[in-house]
Amino acid sequence: MTADRDAFVSEARPRWDRLEHLLLEGARGGAQWSELASLYRSVCADLARAQSRQLPHDVQGYLSDLAGRAHNALYGSSAVDSIDIVQVITRGFPAEVRRSWLFFWLATLLFYGPFLLGLVGGLIDVEFATNVLSTAQLEQMEQAYSSADAGRGGATDDAAMAGFYVYNNVGIAFRCFATGALFGLGSIYFLVYNGLTIGTVAGYLGHVGLGGNLLAFTCGHSAWELTAITVAGAAGLKLGWALIETGGRTRVGSLRAAGPALYRLVAGAAFMLFIAAAIEGFWSASPVPVPLKWVFAIVQALIVSSWLLLGGRGESA
Repeated sequence: MTADRDAFVSEARPRWDRLEHLLLEGARGGAQWSELASLYRSVCADLARAQSRQLPHDVQGYLSDLAGRAHNALYGSSAVDSIDIVQVITRGFPAEVRRSWLFFWLATLLFYGPFLLGLVGGLIDVEFATNVLSTAQLEQMEQAYSSADAGRGGATDDAAMAGFYVYNNVGIAFRCFATGALFGLGSIYFLVYNGLTIGTVAGYLGHVGLGGNLLAFTCGHSAWELTAITVAGAAGLKLGWALIETGGRTRVGSLRAAGPALYRLVAGAAFMLFIAAAIEGFWSASPVPVPLKWVFAIVQALIVSSWLLLGGRGESA
């Protein structure tokens, strides 16, 4: 019994000490809260193992106390209030995108593959576009971008349109994420559907000579908006995978384990959609010269790419 106890304690002691440290110092930022949650689950598993092996009461008592303190830290009223959303957005989110690179690039492929198909098909053949979208929808798009003043309005109109864009964009991203609960199949569908639809609209408008108007309007916010959609899709795929590959847990337990990562991805996507909607409502439709809009678009693309590539370097999982 003593040898079993010593081996058990020796193997698990580093994570117990790390949890003790986090409880003593207090978790700061999304990454440490995520680590605390992971360590809490590990200690609960250790407690169950200690009980099943009938290890001495001092070990079981220590683990029970440690798990209780971690539970209170995680689910007490002060824990949620302490989460630094700024840290999550600026550091936790981009670090999580990089950790979830496989899901991110799969979502990117599922979105931009159909996008390019729709773009080329719409440019070459009007019949292709009518097979994807109805004639009424295409005529509506043609009318909306019939001039370089697409979407232009006063300050009140701009605010109203920004609100509409938030509503519309969040709806798209929410479907890409939430339907991942269907073992990822819903996310796959909505990524493909939205990519094909958006690409077909762009191709059709290019075919009828209105592509320049579309690009002038969308270039400023596209880096934020389209990347947010792929991130939301990646979160949905990660959600679906957590239901398929549970790592020996129950499906509920697997979802709980994936929860912090999904939170970071969804929070970051929501922030990006808010920025996209603000740009779309107040800048994209403004009477700014088109060359300046393209300069602005390049700057936004550099900001987004730098943030995702460099933000949160060194952030722990």
